[in-house]
Amino acid sequence: MRAIAPADLPALNALNNAHAAAVNALSPADFGALVAVSFSARMIEGADGTPAAFLLALSHETPAQGPNHGWFLQHFPAFAYVDRVVVAEDSQGQGLGRALYADLRAQARGARLATLACEVNLDPPNPGSMAFHERLGFRPAGEATDPRNGKRVRYLTAGL
Repeated sequence: MRAIAPADLPALNALNNAHAAAVNALSPADFGALVAVSFSARMIEGADGTPAAFLLALSHETPAQGPNHGWFLQHFPAFAYVDRVVVAEDSQGQGLGRALYADLRAQARGARLATLACEVNLDPPNPGSMAFHERLGFRPAGEATDPRNGKRVRYLTAGL
């Protein structure tokens, strides 16, 4: 696991966009800008050197990056918000998502934050992600419809 470097951005943007139904597609410029303002931007390489997984997290100190991050800014004083976590299809089931979350928890504790936050799609449904987050101790904190794309989401939080 390591920090995302500028040279990683094209491959990670492609991985992100391959999972657009769950995390929303971004242009290369928008993806790079999101990485630049992230509290945490970490990735795991596969054995072949290609990206196997990544996680981008924002914080309460990051200017609002869309309505979902904005919701947490309005409701929580200090947090690390998982904007997106993606695991390549051929790397799923290997514990990479869990490892990325453990790494984020350590960073959040180091920054003296008390809460991890994220959202998971309800419509279209993402039951795999919901079950994953529940196993990690996340609990419902609210729901909303994203005005950008009409997706219904559930906001989740977990204490540190």
